[in-house]
Amino acid sequence: MSTHSSSIEVDRPVRTVYNQWTQFESFPAFMEGVQSVQQIDDKSMHWTVDIAGVEREFDAVITRQDPDAYIAWESTNGPRQAGQVSFEPLGTSATKVTLGLDFDPEGFKEHAGDALGFVGHRISGDLDRFKSFVEENGSTGAWRGTV
Repeated sequence: MSTHSSSIEVDRPVRTVYNQWTQFESFPAFMEGVQSVQQIDDKSMHWTVDIAGVEREFDAVITRQDPDAYIAWESTNGPRQAGQVSFEPLGTSATKVTLGLDFDPEGFKEHAGDALGFVGHRISGDLDRFKSFVEENGSTGAWRGTV
């Protein structure tokens, strides 16, 4: 199992930042390699990704969701992966976002990329793009339920 984590401060209130993160279908706008995310229901999503020229599809389920605080998920098929994102208010106008990802690399390319730190760099880059996306656009929607 490989584990990676990164944090960033976003200059928007926690509610705005959290609301945008719950718009999973917008992930391709700021997550490198994510081609599409289709939300099936309140807990289930179907992902299509292209990582280093390898296209994969998998399903994931949200295992915990606390509005304005935390979201956790895990894959239900395909390579094992799980993750969590937390949202910490920094006063009334900024938010610290911490993203963690656990996964089992498969094959030579994934093991090599993981060993060379590509996954950690990708997570940091995705958070940088998310910050820009939210700061420029605000929130494009919200789902405020609890799982």
